[in-house]
Formats: sequence, structure tokens, C-alpha cells
Amino acid sequence: APPLDARPSTTALNKYRRTRWTPQTGPAPLHPKWNPRSSDAAPSGYGVDAPPSYDAHDAPADTRSSGVANAYARTKWSPRSGAAPSPFSDFNPGDASSSPTYSAASDVDYDAVRAELRRIMDNPSWDDGSLAPILIRLAWHSSGTYDAAAGTGGSNGAGMRFATEAADPENAGLEVARAFLEPVKSMFPDVSYSDLWILAAYVGLEHTGGPIVPFRPGRVDHLDESYWADMSYGRLPAAEKYCCPHLDDNNVGQSLDATGKVQGWEGLCAHVRDEVFCRMGFDDREIVALLCGGHVYGRCHPAFSGYAGPWVEHPTQFSNEYAADMIEDEWTLVSHGDDWLDAQGASELRPAPGKRQFVNKKKHHVDDDEPNQMMLLSDMILAWDPAFRTHLEGYAEDEGRLREDFGAAFKKLTELGCGF
Repeated sequence: APPLDARPSTTALNKYRRTRWTPQTGPAPLHPKWNPRSSDAAPSGYGVDAPPSYDAHDAPADTRSSGVANAYARTKWSPRSGAAPSPFSDFNPGDASSSPTYSAASDVDYDAVRAELRRIMDNPSWDDGSLAPILIRLAWHSSGTYDAAAGTGGSNGAGMRFATEAADPENAGLEVARAFLEPVKSMFPDVSYSDLWILAAYVGLEHTGGPIVPFRPGRVDHLDESYWADMSYGRLPAAEKYCCPHLDDNNVGQSLDATGKVQGWEGLCAHVRDEVFCRMGFDDREIVALLCGGHVYGRCHPAFSGYAGPWVEHPTQFSNEYAADMIEDEWTLVSHGDDWLDAQGASELRPAPGKRQFVNKKKHHVDDDEPNQMMLLSDMILAWDPAFRTHLEGYAEDEGRLREDFGAAFKKLTELGCGF
């Protein structure tokens, strides 16, 4: 893979996304008439959270999976269009029962699986040129359902293959990640989906300068959706839960208290700490490490979550930028109605109607050198809560410490409920 500083820049990627594409022009772009980063609704027939449909046979070699992918490359396919063509003729992304369940971990050549995952990781046709962020999110969300008291949830089972768990609003858009991994699963059928999703995230972290997390296989996929009888929505963190008041988009600033914090932030903080992370068995240091290490990757899409933009300037590289910027930058609460962002070249930071987020922009001050960045309300609690802030400041000062702590916490997260 090319070094990080040699990969396509965001500017270059945006340039070809606005260009009419043919197989001769290079990597397949996102949908030519709609970008999931925009606040516009997805066009009819596209699917609000489906990846683009393009001919894999015409894409450059480094964006195809060798062997298996070429077998289906002659057919245009989107994961939301139904059953995938050969060699996945018996597999339907919307019907987990159509795919076999494997637990023969000892029969899998994990070095070969890793090599294939590394080979597909850089993909200029998706987002900022890397699959690592969305694969890390897939592993996080498949694991973050664990309940220590009930002994349910966690990465073991790959329940997101089934309709109910996949439909959790917090999982919107993750069928993209699952579809990108399907050719790898077909190449290595003995690896369980549960193991593949977690290993893909580990490889993504390594590939982007993050911690090297030792992988332990042995997760077993659910055979059907009966496991959901003991589960429920609400186990994954919600960005604005318990915050108030929810005003119209033109009065969002009135939801701030005298200190600049969103009213009700204490309830949101309790949700993140107690209802989500403590439920799984994490302490404050681990909570901050997981958020600082996880949200340095990727971006939010209005069509998926309703929120918009990247957390950091370099969303495909591990760093402590998230922690440092949260403390050092000035943040402004905005909503969809804040169209002044458009004039500053920051339209990608306008969330969908009804959503609020913080941005590193000021209404009457333009800084051309400042990259477009945002923070969710559930991010900002790390700076507002004194106990969380202590750890946040430590990670802002010491990237090595963050790498070590995040790696340990992420391994713990992705092994919850596995019986290891």
C-alpha cells in the first residue's frame, strides 16, 4: 500500500466525484448525482444508506478482490438490490439465514485473510479513500451491544446480518461495510462473519498507524434471529439523548446554557457513561480512550445518521487529533438552518433537519486555513465532564498513551460476550 501521505487527498477525491465517470477515467466515484456527505435526501431508488452500484470489472485492479470478485464483476450490483450474483448466488445481504455459519477457526489461514484485507483497505471509490473507518465502526457497533448483567450482545454472533439488529438507527449505513467484506468471506468461507468483522477492524487500525491488536478467533455466528428475544434497541450510544430543548433550526443557539454547554448535557453524559459503557464494564479512562481512538476515524453522513462531516482533518490516520482539537479549538453549535456555513465552504458540516452538532467555524469569521471539522454533542461531554476531561487532556498531550490505551480497550470491547 502507498504511504499515508501519498494517498489521494480529500480535494482530489472531491474533484472526481463531481466529474462524469467512465471506466477509462479511473476509480468508480460515488453516485454521480448524490453524495451521502450532503444534507440532501437520497434520490429515488438509490436507498438512503446504500453504497453506489458500479461495475467492479471496470474498476482498477487495486479496488477489486482478486479471484472471487472477478466472478461477479460482470454484473452491476448494489447490496440493497437483493441477492448478489455468482459466486454469492445463495447469499442475500438482507437474509442472514442464506449464508452458512462457520466456527472452524483452526482451519482458517488468518495470515491470508489479513493479506486480503490489507489489499482492499485503500479504496478511492469510498469516502476519504479508505475502508478502515467504516470497518472499525462495524466492529464497534457489532460489539457495543453487550450487556454484562444479562450476558447478551457483543461481537459473537454477527447479529447485524439479520434485519432487526441491522435496522437499529445507530447502525445506519453499515451494510456498506458488510458488503465490502462479502468477497473476502467468499474467499475464506471457514471464517465466521463475527471473526471477519473484528479482524477487518484490527487490520484497518494497523494499516492506518493505529495500535496492533492481537486477534483471537473463535466467534460463532448466530444461526437465526432468535437471539434478539433477549436484546433491545438503545444499547448503542445516541448523540443527543436527554439533551433539550429541541428548538427549530433557526433558534438552535437558545439551547445553550450560560457556560456554552447544551442544556441537558448531564443526562447525555449519564447515558454515555452508565447506560452504554458501564453496562459493558468500562471505566472512565476506557470510555475516553474508545471515543478518542474511534472518532479520529471517518465522518458522519446526513443520509445515514443525520450528522455531517469529519471529526478531524485526517480521518484515515490514527492520531490524538480528536482529543487535542476538542480542547484547543473553539466550537459553535449549529443546525441545518445555519446556511452561513455554505458561504465559508463548509456546507458539508450542516446536519440534517432536526439534528445539532458543533463545528470549528464562527458565523462572522472566516479562516481559510481551518479544515472542516465537527463534534457531536456526545463527543463534547468529554470536555464538559470533569472526570472525563482529565483523561481527555492526557490523551491530547500523549498520542502514545492513547494508542496503548485505545488498543487495550478496543480489544476488550471486541471480545465481550465471546467466552474467551
